[in-house]
Amino acid sequence: MVTQTARATATSVTRTDQDLQNDVLDELAWDPRVSPTEVGVTVTEGVVTLTGWVGSYAAKWAAERAAHRVARVRAVANDLTVRIAPSAQRTDADIALAAGRALEWDAFVPVESLEVTVADGWVTLRGPVEWEYQRRAAERVVSRLTGVRGVSNGITVQPTNRSSGDELPERIVDALARSGATEPDRVSIRVYGDTAVLDGLVHSVTERDEVERIVWSAPGIREVHNHVTVTR
Repeated sequence: MVTQTARATATSVTRTDQDLQNDVLDELAWDPRVSPTEVGVTVTEGVVTLTGWVGSYAAKWAAERAAHRVARVRAVANDLTVRIAPSAQRTDADIALAAGRALEWDAFVPVESLEVTVADGWVTLRGPVEWEYQRRAAERVVSRLTGVRGVSNGITVQPTNRSSGDELPERIVDALARSGATEPDRVSIRVYGDTAVLDGLVHSVTERDEVERIVWSAPGIREVHNHVTVTR
């Protein structure tokens, strides 16, 4: 009980940029996928900038997610450079072949509708999927491959079913309440046809992203405009 009270008190206090910088550095050190000695961190008005170099695109993504996990971080600018070690370098043809196979083996990805292009280690994905989780799964799969320097996700969400009408915002609010991702009264949700618009205030980028993920799970949603702001 004492630990929970202390934690609640700490998160209710406005964090300075120096506090956030220290927290991000600690979180990077805590994540075994990231070598914190390679990553520089600066913070300005709650916005974190990551600089330096990492050995893979997967490590770059992991460093970004680590910074996002810190409460009161408003946004992250990921300026990390990917430097592939000679032992991990692959030809574009090898990466394209590996990407195709990895997508085929992922149960969530409709690989038959996707196109993969690789240029100088940079993977570009194109094609339609029905759900946002499929779009994200495809990017996640290829981002972990050895030799990948970056990923451009040009996959579009094209749901086959229309949204459920006027009751859809209420169903989304119910889903938020079930998940505990945030207090439902902190976020407003408006639905215009197949587009959802989000507004409100949350305490972290992770919380903001989770709210967006839940909204994307609503049937018939093709586009989400996330205007939710992270408070300091």
